[in-house]
Amino acid sequence: MPYKTNKDLPENVTHVLPTHAQDIYREAFNHAWQEYANPAERRDNASQEETAHKVAWAAVKKKYKKIGDTWTTKE
Repeated sequence: MPYKTNKDLPENVTHVLPTHAQDIYREAFNHAWQEYANPAERRDNASQEETAHKVAWAAVKKKYKKIGDTWTTKE
């Protein structure tokens, strides 16, 4: 279930990430959703949705870091 806009993202994403990080999350999720449609491409028998969420969080963590409860850009 790819996301069309940031407003469609899960609340645990929209409530904690800044807008740019949400963009990264959405784009990474949507790409991973397509990339891992085939179960043979996924690890540990993970679902397509679970895999896409993992990829999306990993993409966010490349550019952002969490300090306390706040996500900020890495320098």
